[in-house]
Amino acid sequence: MVPGDEAILTNLRRGSLEFCVLAMLTDRELYGLDIARRLTAGGVLMSSEGTLYPLLARLRTAGLVTTTWQQSMEGPPRRYYALTQGGRDSLAAFTRTWPAFRDAVDQAIHPRDLL
Repeated sequence: MVPGDEAILTNLRRGSLEFCVLAMLTDRELYGLDIARRLTAGGVLMSSEGTLYPLLARLRTAGLVTTTWQQSMEGPPRRYYALTQGGRDSLAAFTRTWPAFRDAVDQAIHPRDLL
């Protein structure tokens, strides 16, 4: 990465990572480590697990996800996360808003490419 890339990614993640987590929970419950593995793949959405658990706690406090403890065949019980209706509503609002925002950024960065 070019110096500064990580700072840019950090700022971009702040506004979108929670919605990526909500989207991952759309169709099924997931436990924290599984979410972390998916988000860290490629190193773009999340660089380490350290930011995930505070984010999951904020989502739970905000009522966007709920949790349950489930037994694991591989070790101690795992905390699974699932979307609440508030989480679905929040994700739907983001999904409606994202294309216009993405297109505006693309237009600002590459004005001639989109003419």
